[in-house]
Amino acid sequence: MLKTELLLKRLDEIGKSLERKGGALVLLGVGSVGLETERLDEYSDLDFFVVVKPREKNRYIDRLDWLEDVHPLAYSFKNSDIGYKVLFEDGIFGEYAVFEEGELANATFTEGRVIWKDPLYTNSSIAKPSNPVPSLKADSLDAPLNEALTNLYVGLGRYARGERLSATRFIQGYAVDRILSVLHLLEQEVDYFPDPFGNERRLERRYPRFAEIIGDMIQGYDHVPESALRILNFIEEVYPVNRRLSDEIRRLANLTC
Repeated sequence: MLKTELLLKRLDEIGKSLERKGGALVLLGVGSVGLETERLDEYSDLDFFVVVKPREKNRYIDRLDWLEDVHPLAYSFKNSDIGYKVLFEDGIFGEYAVFEEGELANATFTEGRVIWKDPLYTNSSIAKPSNPVPSLKADSLDAPLNEALTNLYVGLGRYARGERLSATRFIQGYAVDRILSVLHLLEQEVDYFPDPFGNERRLERRYPRFAEIIGDMIQGYDHVPESALRILNFIEEVYPVNRRLSDEIRRLANLTC
């Protein structure tokens, strides 16, 4: 069986297990096993929500028999107060959270897909979030790109001081993240399953031109100044950078190259 078929089958089996155990109302698939099954591949995992009746939440969090009955677990890790990350013996990886209905109304998530529900359950809008996901995309170049420039300056100062890990994060992490937040203003985005929780997701498909040059901006721990200079060059190509600030960034980078 193909991995994609196994993922969807496993989710259906979890729904049947919830029905047998009782106390659950709905099983929602989210992400690639939700409304975006077109992007399912052999590297996908199971992301799902279980909505339970009042006073049943702890039972489904503290006891994993409802999953073990479907397929043995090789690993489980309680990564939050309401859920786990799990690895089944056959290599299927999953992450889930358990909610009571009222709690789900306050959660932030993208629209899901009903995999299973109690026949008596009548809320037809349960898979649709009540709260919109805050956008990670900025509507102007000004604040994000100026923040990126100051990330470069601060990061290079830390690099010169010997704080290389912090410098790496400021320059190849924070500064790049700021650029990603305005990339839609600089390059036509290809409509390929954007993720509201992470601008970096599927970037290579969504922004193919930028994907060709981003490697020069993230050259690794041993090439922080070189990465900073490439980021600065890019920003200067798309935005009127303050000359004094760019001179200072280059000065620091050249001191430490």
